[in-house]
Amino acid sequence: MSQRKPEISKGIDWLLVWLYIILVSVGILSIFATTYKEGDSIIQSFLSLKTDYSRQLLYFGIGGVLAIFILLTDSKFFTATANLWYVFGIVLLLLVFPFHTEVKGTKSIIRFGGFQLQPAELCKVFVNLALAKYLSRVETDFSRLRSQIIAAAIAILPAMITIMQQETGLALVYFSFFLVMFREGLPAAVLIIGFSLAVLVVATLLVDPNTLAIVLTCIAAGAIYFLRRQIKRKRRILFLIMGIWFVCVGIQRFVVPYIFENVLQPYQVKRIYDTIGKDYVPTDANAALDIEANTTTKKKDDGDYNVKQSKIAIGSGGLLGKGLLKGTQTRYDFVPEQRTDFIFCTIGEGFGFIGSMVLLGIYFLLLMRIVSIAERQRSVFSRCYAYGVASVLFFHIAINLCMTIGLAPVIGIPLPFISYGGTSLLTFTMLLFILVRLDADRQMVLR
Repeated sequence: MSQRKPEISKGIDWLLVWLYIILVSVGILSIFATTYKEGDSIIQSFLSLKTDYSRQLLYFGIGGVLAIFILLTDSKFFTATANLWYVFGIVLLLLVFPFHTEVKGTKSIIRFGGFQLQPAELCKVFVNLALAKYLSRVETDFSRLRSQIIAAAIAILPAMITIMQQETGLALVYFSFFLVMFREGLPAAVLIIGFSLAVLVVATLLVDPNTLAIVLTCIAAGAIYFLRRQIKRKRRILFLIMGIWFVCVGIQRFVVPYIFENVLQPYQVKRIYDTIGKDYVPTDANAALDIEANTTTKKKDDGDYNVKQSKIAIGSGGLLGKGLLKGTQTRYDFVPEQRTDFIFCTIGEGFGFIGSMVLLGIYFLLLMRIVSIAERQRSVFSRCYAYGVASVLFFHIAINLCMTIGLAPVIGIPLPFISYGGTSLLTFTMLLFILVRLDADRQMVLR
């Protein structure tokens, strides 16, 4: 068996690399536009490492070194160590509980001196590797229920631990891996059921409980009426309809209220209610204090302040934008968390509709390129991993953009490669460049 030393440039998909560089550069420019103070020397402020944009540039440099290291690594290393990385990620998540530092209401961060690590962010890479490893095993028959449950558990376990750390937004990202399972043969019924449950939850919040129960009963009665002939031949259809009705009413009556009262934090519940346009009244003093402690707005009595200011900033950009360093909403700190969760506002205000559409076009090209790379893989492991990268990026992009324009609750999802944050940038860098390495070696593997 011949030994082969990996070459850093051979087989590299340079379009993917350039898209990465462009997006990170846009991110640094956006952070600069948001936090730069008039009168400061631009060069000195970039070299000082005291500003957010200078630190993001440092993270970019660290990410570049990390990317080179990954490109010099044999792709078989990731296949061989996938399960070990998953165990390491779970251990990191568990270490958060005794060693966490609470930052803005979340208890998912570990601090090492001046450096902060968020294992829930980093663990996305490890889950993607482990899931791809499991789905690519010769003995894995994904048409069997047992295999589907194991694959789901690989993604759900870190999600549940992350929820216990009061980081619901990042926990939801792990459910994007179900798209990978769907590509590998997960029945479409599972996704339909998941979407139906989401609609039921929203309906539970919007519609009076008794009215919704009557509507569900009418739907069940209608189904029984239209399927009466089939029911005469197969009695189990009637039991199936009644079972679905019973589950839906149970979720609407008991499960959703329990989750909103005992699982979600009061400030998270308020954000969800703000998104659907309903008022949320805290049930006790502790809930009111939790909402106030986790509100980052200047008007703490207005829970929808973030989204309102975000819409104003994006809308004020018009067609062509106000220009770099000329956005009043973002320059004067009207938009909270504008370096991180709401950084898209800076682009919308500074570069307008045209600039926003260019950014979305770059993201679209990136996602389509990843899907194209996934479909040309000879290895099941590489294909699953590539779809995992596409799924995570799509989830982040879609939720973040919907969040900034009020179509989704504010759940703290960063915009990939653009939002400020070292752990976030390094995580997305690892996700992407492991894919680049796997794709470069695609002609060397059969599974």
